[in-house]
Amino acid sequence: MKIVVGLGNPGKEYSGTRHNIGYEVVEQFASRLGWIGSPDSFKSSAKKKFDALAVDGVVQLQAGGTEKVLLLEPLTYMNLSGQSVQAAMAFYNVFPQNLMVVLDDLALPTGRLRIRGGGSSGGHNGLKDIQRAIGTDQYPRLRLGIDAPPERVPGKDYVLGRFSDAQRQLVDPAIARSCGAILTWIDQGLNAAMNQFNADEKI
Repeated sequence: MKIVVGLGNPGKEYSGTRHNIGYEVVEQFASRLGWIGSPDSFKSSAKKKFDALAVDGVVQLQAGGTEKVLLLEPLTYMNLSGQSVQAAMAFYNVFPQNLMVVLDDLALPTGRLRIRGGGSSGGHNGLKDIQRAIGTDQYPRLRLGIDAPPERVPGKDYVLGRFSDAQRQLVDPAIARSCGAILTWIDQGLNAAMNQFNADEKI
């Protein structure tokens, strides 16, 4: 059993903002697996549980066998993301190494991916709360770059803004690659995903 969590804030006013790119990845991934009709139908197709929208299914592994996967969009707002994650992990008895958190990153150029098996929150409030809730920072995370904010623009305002047209041209392919990275993690493990997608500079 693996859990993939896309971080973001609920509500139409946050839809499409930089801080919600984790939601976009989870929605695209569910659609790619055929679990929902389209990314836009995630919210209407998902069940509400663990203070989140949840969609689950089974992934066929290349080596044979299957893996059950739960996709989550926490509804607690970013700063309380750990509440939802901890509840799902406890219910399914999932260890931290079988959790993948997808989030935005101000320190990476727009469209760049970075997968890590653990580490600090890097100032991201969603990761901070997950670490607090589950008691460790050793769990996989997939960061998607959104660029640093322009000079004199507060980070909080920037992440809650929407991508420029030029950024969106980089973000959409990055979301597609993120889905591939998550599938590789599920199928082949963390090292395979890191080796393949951290080296991908085609942005």
